[in-house]
Amino acid sequence: MEYISNSAQETEALGERLAARLRPGDVIAYTGDLGAGKTAFTRGLARGLGVIDRVTSPTFTIVNEYEGGRLPLFHFDLYRMDSPEELFDIGWEDYLARGGVCAVEWSEHAEGAFEEEPIWVDIRRGESDEQRVISIRNAPDLL
Repeated sequence: MEYISNSAQETEALGERLAARLRPGDVIAYTGDLGAGKTAFTRGLARGLGVIDRVTSPTFTIVNEYEGGRLPLFHFDLYRMDSPEELFDIGWEDYLARGGVCAVEWSEHAEGAFEEEPIWVDIRRGESDEQRVISIRNAPDLL
C-alpha cells in the first residue's frame, strides 16, 4: 500500500495505525533517505503501542528500548553498521526473543539477517518539503 503524508504528524499517525495491528516479534524494516521521517513513523508506532517515553533517533546508541506499552519497542539505527553480522553482535536474537516489536532504520545494512519477512516501510520525499510517500509491504491492512 502507498500513503501520502503531508506532515510529520500525519507520518506519526500512520505509524500509530500500524502499531494497533502489530504482534510480538514483528520487525519493521525501514528504507528511505536521511531525514525522510523514519523516526517520526517510529514515534507513531510508540504512541500506538502505549509508550509514553520521548522517542529519539538511536543513531549513536544503535538501539533505544521503550518499555511500558502493550509491547516493548526496540528502535534500531543501523546507519553506522558495516555488516549484518554486527547486528548479532549487539544481541539481535535476544531482542527478538523478548517478544517486542523491532523497528529497524537503515535495514538495508542488515540484509539477510531477518529470519522472517519483515514489514517493509519505505519513506521517500514527495512533491513538497513536508510531503512524504510511504510504501508499506507485508503488513496488515491499515484501513
